Amino acid sequence: MSPQGVARTYTNARRHPWVLGKLGDWAMPFGPYTPAQLVVLGGGAFVLIKTFAFWSWAGPIPVVLWLGSVWAVRGAQIAGQNPFTAIAGMLALLSRHPAGRVGTRIAKDKPPSHLWCRFTIAPALEPVGAQASEVPDAVRTAPAAAAVAAEGSGLSRLLAGAGRGTEG
Repeated sequence: MSPQGVARTYTNARRHPWVLGKLGDWAMPFGPYTPAQLVVLGGGAFVLIKTFAFWSWAGPIPVVLWLGSVWAVRGAQIAGQNPFTAIAGMLALLSRHPAGRVGTRIAKDKPPSHLWCRFTIAPALEPVGAQASEVPDAVRTAPAAAAVAAEGSGLSRLLAGAGRGTEG
């Protein structure tokens, strides 16, 4: 008997936006509200109370506009995100170091370093255990032909001048 896998889906959590003002079966009047709606509701109330002397001649129009704006931001999204998440992302982007981070440290370029190496040019070796009849003529004559062609080359002169030249 093989063990059975368990599959779970959480689509309801993704279909419904994050809402505030709902406890069990009870919800706030005309709610529940998204965080953006609560900010417009609270901020708008504060602004309307503080500027009452300025807009009082307009009657209920500013209050109706305020309530309409609370309704209008119910599904507000910035690039597919909740406005508070988008603003938090922008603040994080603006506050980070321009070079970025590696782990928890600020990324820095490494100082330049020199590459010290050596190479040796050696003649090709004959295949081990191969008899002369098994080795193709092209393989057997290629190193000798390359040595003849390279005698007058710049590489052979360079090696000869450094005391490492091949005896021809």
